[in-house]
Amino acid sequence: MNYNATIQYLYTQLPMFTRDGASAFKKDLTNTIELCKRLDNPQHQFKSVHVGGTNGKGSTSHMLAAVLQTAGYKTGLYTSPHLKDFRERIRVNGQMISEQTVIDFVDTHKADFEEIAPSFFEMTVALAFNVFAKEKVDIAIIEVGLGGRLDSTNVITPLLSIITNIGWDHMNMLGNTLPLIAGEKAGIIKPGVPVVIGERQPEVAEVFINKAKATGSNIRFASEEWVVVSPEVGKSERPDVSDGLRKLRLKKRDNPSDFRTSGLSDSFSLELDLTGTYQLKNVKGILSAVDELRAQGFNITNQHIHSALKQVKTLTGLHGRWETLSQNPLTICDTGHNPDGIKEVMKNIASIKHEYLHMVIGMVNDKDTAKVLPMFPKDATYYFCKPDIPRGLDAESMKAQAATHDLKGETYPSVKQALLAAQKNAGAQDLVFVGGSTFVVAEVV
Repeated sequence: MNYNATIQYLYTQLPMFTRDGASAFKKDLTNTIELCKRLDNPQHQFKSVHVGGTNGKGSTSHMLAAVLQTAGYKTGLYTSPHLKDFRERIRVNGQMISEQTVIDFVDTHKADFEEIAPSFFEMTVALAFNVFAKEKVDIAIIEVGLGGRLDSTNVITPLLSIITNIGWDHMNMLGNTLPLIAGEKAGIIKPGVPVVIGERQPEVAEVFINKAKATGSNIRFASEEWVVVSPEVGKSERPDVSDGLRKLRLKKRDNPSDFRTSGLSDSFSLELDLTGTYQLKNVKGILSAVDELRAQGFNITNQHIHSALKQVKTLTGLHGRWETLSQNPLTICDTGHNPDGIKEVMKNIASIKHEYLHMVIGMVNDKDTAKVLPMFPKDATYYFCKPDIPRGLDAESMKAQAATHDLKGETYPSVKQALLAAQKNAGAQDLVFVGGSTFVVAEVV
């Protein structure tokens, strides 16, 4: 098969979360373990960092990969979902794997797929691990797909686990309380492996502390180690954005005993090319994670951190995180799609001076719209659309649900037509926002 036929085979023959939703989520690791066994267990042939959490795990994975690349390490990066090209999921030093790599892997192991009947995600994880082993990467950053305990990526034994935060998402699979969701996410904490928790949240902190105690893992909360002070001490969490970079300064809180290496600066003046306000949380986790890796012998200097975080998008190919699509009218997209993600989106919108707001919004049909829609502003015009995937929520249905929350607008046959209409209607000083789902953003970046 050629590349297009290979991808089509993967999309149509195997259970896929994008298409099938919860039914594609396998509640055990049997298939992944068997696939890896037939590949000579590649997951044990490279060092790794495991990254989970409800929001921010993708950005965190890309930022940490950028830092390690800049420090001279051959770095693998596995993330999901992709926006445009399947190969975005698997990168080595920021470069997507080749089409031929995908073709050869499917060609060689098609009989195994048909015998084991893995999900799309299980197959993709096996491909990533196989690539990283063959490429002999120095380290790979592995992002959890969904949850943690039963996620296919959870067959690795990493040098470090990172859990960004816990929020409401995928409750039908992970649990209907935050402690239950946290328990699933905590499943990536391995015996004796240190864990960095990005954000200390009172509702779930004990879940992580108890799990780390049970596994004998050193645990640290990055939000208790760093404070953002920008542009001056005392003006916390108010960074400047200019020239496409978010400028901020962080300093260590008064707990130097939490740091395992002495070389990490007590303060950092950084410029981030990922400018969303939520990156202020993620960057704290990055600094604490770097401290852990330095303690394990990685040579990562302060300059490596400075250089990498200014060019994460260039180094790793990350898109869709508070990304400017055009300047006239100002059009911005973001993949935030659950309550915490939408809360951050609203915070970012409020930080941008504009006369009127145009919202191009689409969602998937298993999203809890009752939690999300009340968060959207009523003083905006909405352009409802359905992302071009089978799980996409019908635009008319979304319009009806939105109307119960006094959100008014029209429906459009596609995401692109909705965007064109919003941009046509927008004045020079207006703001157009595109989001509601990763799959909506995928159609415009």
